[in-house]
Amino acid sequence: MDATALWQRYQQWLYFHEGLGLYLDVSRMRFDDAFVEACRPKFKKAFVEMAELEKGAIANPDENRMVGHYWLRNPDLAPTPELTQEIANSIEQIEAFVEQVHTGGIHPPQGPRFTDILSIGIGGSALGPQFVAEALASEVPPLQIHFIDNTDPVGIDRILSHLGDRLSSTLVLVISKSGGTPEPRNGMVEVKRAFAAQNLDFAKNAIAITMDGSKLDNIATSEGWLAKFPMYDWVGGRTSEMSTVGLVPAALQGIDIRAMLQGAKEMDDATRVANLENNPAALLALSWYFAGNGKGEKDMVVLPYKDSLLLFSRYLQQLVMESLGKEKDLDGNIVYQGIAVYGNKGSTDQHAYVQQLREGVPNFFATLIEVLEDRPGKSSEIEPGITPGDYLSGFLQGTRQALYENHRDSITVTIPQVNARTVGALIALYDRTVGLYASLVNINAYHQPGVEAGKKAAAAILELQTQVMEVLKKESTPISLATLAQKAGMPEKIESMYMIVRHLHANQRGVVLEGNLGQPASLKVAVSL
Repeated sequence: MDATALWQRYQQWLYFHEGLGLYLDVSRMRFDDAFVEACRPKFKKAFVEMAELEKGAIANPDENRMVGHYWLRNPDLAPTPELTQEIANSIEQIEAFVEQVHTGGIHPPQGPRFTDILSIGIGGSALGPQFVAEALASEVPPLQIHFIDNTDPVGIDRILSHLGDRLSSTLVLVISKSGGTPEPRNGMVEVKRAFAAQNLDFAKNAIAITMDGSKLDNIATSEGWLAKFPMYDWVGGRTSEMSTVGLVPAALQGIDIRAMLQGAKEMDDATRVANLENNPAALLALSWYFAGNGKGEKDMVVLPYKDSLLLFSRYLQQLVMESLGKEKDLDGNIVYQGIAVYGNKGSTDQHAYVQQLREGVPNFFATLIEVLEDRPGKSSEIEPGITPGDYLSGFLQGTRQALYENHRDSITVTIPQVNARTVGALIALYDRTVGLYASLVNINAYHQPGVEAGKKAAAAILELQTQVMEVLKKESTPISLATLAQKAGMPEKIESMYMIVRHLHANQRGVVLEGNLGQPASLKVAVSL
């Protein structure tokens, strides 16, 4: 396509939201008019399904749950007056609590102010708050935030070591819908022990963000924690940033949560329009559908050209892959759907994997995130008429052009600056895109059976570990792995048992291995006395 025709296509497919100052350019996706017309019936159906979702239709039949994250930024949409009031009350509760923390009305037992936040969560309960903290927190926030988002002992130790003596003035957020998810539970237990080691009362520094009546709620109530904030069964982890999960840590850092909610609401309004050309989420879903032939055949590479948006690709990785990565469609057919997402940032990628994007395997489409404002105030020139921000813009445009010239498609999302409204809008834009795309490919975006299967498999391994130790404790002499598996009554689990005893041996957990570690069949296993 020549430059004139490409310019006309750019103007034809450019979306602009005046209120948010957001642009969406899908002109470098090579779909044609025939493809668009063929997709219109699918979008007509998707718009209807999305409207039903917002009215409270059961979207997650596995758990008989509604999906209502859209109500969080516009409580008037909630299906009952009680829910509307509950959402509004939770925001007011957050603001009142945070004001007390910031002014010292609520303070740690041993000091006048809290200095730090330690957020303990997993998945969406960590990724959303991490992304927003990186994007929006000031260099000197009212409280510095830290995250425990895994059950890695070294990672937990590193965070606790970094806090050091400030643990006494650290506000601990434990985020878990059920209170039974292993990673946040383990993090909570470890942090409790760290508080006890410093003769500190954990409960006086602890906040629970959880569902009413959950295991965590019961613990917080019985121990007299500092505060509790509600989670809802109709908000999934990957869409929970606008709930207490994301709003509490954001507000504590001084981030304008009302502006974030407003930006999301404005984008929700825009993506509710039942017209393909005038709906930015529909344009994104159309582009994803085209790029992957409706089967996720190409990966999504996310390149934000702003340091503060570094974690956006990581946030989208969970949102997109957990929502769309499904084995079966709504009719029970095996379809293996999904879109793989990865990314870093520009222009770092100019010196990393753009070489492969430009000339290697064409198994992707790119999403470039552009921020128009270079920095608050004027930039100095590094050469006549050129600033560092000009280089950044040039790298973005150059990458976009170089990809297109070599038949690699791209989408460009442009925002005026990184602020609470635009970040809220980006979150809402991709929330809706995932929902619309799921309708196009006939899958349920709001359940995650694969994640639940992984949790069950992990629990089975831990149960097996207990059984292994029971067998070993009864033995007076070392035994082979084959004998161990036979005595446990599970010869088919011998490989798992080998990995269990190897792990216990490496961590000096009372298991001794004799023989060649590289030849499992030669090993003898015993418990140390």
